[in-house]
Amino acid sequence: MSEMNNIIQLTDVRKQYGNDGITTEVLHGIDLTLLQGEFTALIGPSGSGKSTLLNIIGLLEHPTSGVIRVQGRDTGTLPDVELTKLRGRSIGFVFQFHHLIPAFSALENVMMPLMLEDGRPTPAQRERATALLTRVGLADRLDFKPAKLSGGQQQRVAIARALAANPPLILADEPTGNLDTAAADEIFKLLYEVNLESGTTFLIVTHDPRLAHRCRRVVELVDGRIVG
Repeated sequence: MSEMNNIIQLTDVRKQYGNDGITTEVLHGIDLTLLQGEFTALIGPSGSGKSTLLNIIGLLEHPTSGVIRVQGRDTGTLPDVELTKLRGRSIGFVFQFHHLIPAFSALENVMMPLMLEDGRPTPAQRERATALLTRVGLADRLDFKPAKLSGGQQQRVAIARALAANPPLILADEPTGNLDTAAADEIFKLLYEVNLESGTTFLIVTHDPRLAHRCRRVVELVDGRIVG
């Protein structure tokens, strides 16, 4: 497989916390490659390092050592300003709690990443956000604020927002963890359909083995090491 197909590549990534000579290593030499179009679950017990690994892949934290490449680009050489730009272009985030802005409508929430990129709202942003909300089944909720939406609908807005800049990678941290079974199944199905239609790579952290085994690949993390 060509390196051009590597969306994310981690080589011997380690992460330590602590100071004054007392450190704890929570990730121990992680090697992981995510290819274009993969739909992968990241599983493991609480405290195994999943959130730390996701933050490092998402360029929200720096590793203590090791190499992280995003679409072949070594991120270790980039200043923080360039890392922020790369993250905005390359990675979308979906969390268990939606982190929507309460005062903004669904449409405005989805437009937000595009406005941050362009510096101002534009008709093209509105068109893009409208198309995405229509895609996730919320064409009739464009002007609704989060408080007027159900939990599943809020998560759909969050998914549309993550897709706004058309990133090659979506990181989803327990995206169905705050939903009932029916709503969770709908959100999972939506993520899967987006993956099939757009070729977007997904890495989904989940504690739900039922959902994990519906992914095409499962990566298991135990005590800071990939074991399967």
